[in-house]
Amino acid sequence: MVMNDRRITIRKVADDGGISVGSCHKFFSDVLGMKRLASKFVLKLLNFEQKQLRMEVAQESLNEVNNDAELLKRVITGDETWVYGYDVETKAQSSQWRHSGSPRPKKTRQVRSNSKVKLTVFFDFNGIVHHEFLPQGQTMNKEY
Repeated sequence: MVMNDRRITIRKVADDGGISVGSCHKFFSDVLGMKRLASKFVLKLLNFEQKQLRMEVAQESLNEVNNDAELLKRVITGDETWVYGYDVETKAQSSQWRHSGSPRPKKTRQVRSNSKVKLTVFFDFNGIVHHEFLPQGQTMNKEY
């Protein structure tokens, strides 16, 4: 049953088998040695040809760098990210000295602010060469 449908629930198996959910769970974990795992998120699932093309491009790039040690010093690349209108306090910044018997300080989870702006940064071998904030209300397209 499980081999035909790996997503079947313990409750469904228990109902179909006429046993308790606890007994069914114990059977799966202790007897069969199985556990339920969530799928790992991957950015893209590539087919063989796509993987092969990436390997070829990576190998060509590696060969070019090996033939020209100064190549990476001439490359400019860029990235973009959203910058939110609040400063996130790190765990170290929020830590406090306390006596062993005193209660742990509480901190609420910060929610993202409505105030956000897109930052685009271009950098080379030495660091940032240009940065730009997208104006409020402007959309990112090929013209901007």
